[in-house]
Order: sequence, then C-alpha cells, then structure tokens
Amino acid sequence: MFTTTPELEATVSPEHAEEAYRRTYDWFGTHREVMTESGAQLQPVTTATSVTHGAHGPVVADGPFSEAKEVSGGFQVIDVPDLDAAIEIVKTWPLLELPGVTVEIRPIVVY
Repeated sequence: MFTTTPELEATVSPEHAEEAYRRTYDWFGTHREVMTESGAQLQPVTTATSVTHGAHGPVVADGPFSEAKEVSGGFQVIDVPDLDAAIEIVKTWPLLELPGVTVEIRPIVVY
C-alpha cells in the first residue's frame, strides 16, 4: 500500500516527482513476474511492516503506517515466499526516494 502526505507535494519539484513516477512505471514492468491479479483481502494493520524514505535509503519498521489521515494509493499483490523477499522488492521502488512516501507491506488473508 502506497501512502503520501501534503508535505511531499511541497518539498519535491514537479519534474523530480514526474521522473520518479516514470521510473515507477518501469519498475512495475521489471517486477511483473511477481505481481498477481487478485481480489485478495489484506490482513489487519497489526500484521504490517512499513518501508519509508530515510536519509540514507529505505528504512524498514515493524508495525502499521496507514492511518485515516494518509492518502492510500491502492495496493498490489506481490507473490513472494516471505516478508524478507517482499521487503527487498519494495526497497527498490523508485517512489521511496521521495520524502513522505511509505509503503506498507501486509500479508493477504488465505482461506
């Protein structure tokens, strides 16, 4: 799940943001093999791991990030064997270089 804040828009030039979004489009093409089409339900936020922009690269933290005040940009199901694999893929997401951007990783509900 991708979230952003109004501070992002105030601190990043439109050109920088446009370039990051272009590279993100390319990123989805590169990682197409692990993306799945699914109507999956996400597990509760208590199962979340967050990856966010840090001064020296992506920062990983246990726990949820998304709250009512953030803007969620949807979610994508990534078919990987474990949380570590998901974190490694998410760390390469180009939008993580932008301040205020966080990706929340949650398992899906398995029936």
